[in-house]
Amino acid sequence: MAILVRSALSAVVALAVTALMPATAAPAAPPPARTVLAPVALGDVVPAPVSVTPSAATFTLTSSTVIFADPSLAGSAQAGGYLAGALRPATGFSLPVFPPPYGLATAAGIFLLHGSQTGEAYQLDVAAQTVVITAGTSAGLFAGIQTLRQLLPAAIDSPTRQALTWTIPGGRITDAPRFAYRGAMLDVARHFFTVAQVERYIDQIARYKVNYLHLHLADDQGWRIEITSWPRLATYGGSTAVGGDSGGYYTQAQYGEIVRYAQARSVTVVPEIDLPGHTNAALASYPELNCDGVAPPLYTGIGVGFSSLCVSKPITYQFVEDVIRELAAITPGPYLHIGGDEAHSTPESDYLQFLHAVLPLVGKYGKTADGWHDYLKAAPAAGAVGEYWGFGGPDASVAAAAQAGSRIVMAPANRAYLDMKYDANCPLGLSWAGYTEVRDAYEWDPATYVGGVPASAVSGVEAPLWSETIRTSADIEYMAFPRLPAIAELGWSAPSVLGWPSFQRRLALQGPRWRAQGVNFYPSPQVPWPA
Repeated sequence: MAILVRSALSAVVALAVTALMPATAAPAAPPPARTVLAPVALGDVVPAPVSVTPSAATFTLTSSTVIFADPSLAGSAQAGGYLAGALRPATGFSLPVFPPPYGLATAAGIFLLHGSQTGEAYQLDVAAQTVVITAGTSAGLFAGIQTLRQLLPAAIDSPTRQALTWTIPGGRITDAPRFAYRGAMLDVARHFFTVAQVERYIDQIARYKVNYLHLHLADDQGWRIEITSWPRLATYGGSTAVGGDSGGYYTQAQYGEIVRYAQARSVTVVPEIDLPGHTNAALASYPELNCDGVAPPLYTGIGVGFSSLCVSKPITYQFVEDVIRELAAITPGPYLHIGGDEAHSTPESDYLQFLHAVLPLVGKYGKTADGWHDYLKAAPAAGAVGEYWGFGGPDASVAAAAQAGSRIVMAPANRAYLDMKYDANCPLGLSWAGYTEVRDAYEWDPATYVGGVPASAVSGVEAPLWSETIRTSADIEYMAFPRLPAIAELGWSAPSVLGWPSFQRRLALQGPRWRAQGVNFYPSPQVPWPA
């Protein structure tokens, strides 16, 4: 274990805890009787860890438990605060966060320590008196914290105090992700979602070690991000949504709030402006972007492929550069997604001309180009990312791009699209890619799904959620859960620990957690949910 326990300075901990007690000597009210539940099994978490070694010990979280955050690891104090904030509502415990008392032979509590691990790797050790998460980065600590939360009883996710004994099973978990990129996409263009709704989704995806949030910020039905040099994009182009529903947009300050909220949960935001098609909201906002100089009406349908920027006009490229420049300036993450899909109204030669002009602009403003796999035929520079949304099997253009150095994120529509209906009776979603039950979402291999793409070129996976039929957070949750954890496990877990019977059992244990959180999940008949 990574704690340096060498001397007998346990009085420091006693003083720290004593300092938190009331100054008066009045006797405290007796605590409520607590229900004792059987501990969760050490490996019963999603995504499945690389290695699990149980022991007979258990750790009990109590009102005197302290969290120790190693100051030598940047972000550890914030991680400790996040953990304490997650555990306080249900436990009612104060869970103060202090620097660790190295050398304390009898120190008890939860330790977040700086170790030799790299990236998001971590080690979690649970003994009778200590819980230790060791990582080399704050992202690794955060991943370990998400595992630790699932080792507590499901009621830990209740927003109100629960009278339980909070036990954690003993042993060691050693863990690291299979893929560096594990994403979820939220379409805020077809229907708009507020900052609070997006932040709720960030919290939900982070629980399963998803580390990228791809925001689809502009489409035919709405433009959702303020661009100060083209203000009507948001104020007019963002004024409506599918079905004539009310629209909305994020100011740059609000977008920054989302970015910071995500960063605090080890999630990187990837903004998307879909080009050169899917642009009716922009064309309606500025007549000069149209080849004939006439703005079309705002659009509230769900058909695709009818709109296109005017490739022959110089103002088109000034517009695109302004958008990229402003969006890059407020996005600290490495990627800027330019869409590139379903440009059916753009002739092939115009499409390639447009991308050859636009792709260098992404690099000019310090970002790596990302886009749907359609744009890979423009031969972007090595290192660019293509997001595969097809149905699997051989794909010559994607394979050629991968061989030339492009990175591929797997988001096949028939496996990973969270807006596909579960079955014919599903009240939400579409079915153009077929029906996708949770087992369909789980049983495929991102490394081999597209013929000709070597496993070494696959950066990871993404679970897109398009919002033609999605209007509320409850709708988001119904379509994302339980399928998003399936995609998350494919992205995180080693192939050796994957398997439907194990996942089916572990996924079922998430049901009580979602009920405690108030998540509106779909109770798939494929999963033996506890009563």
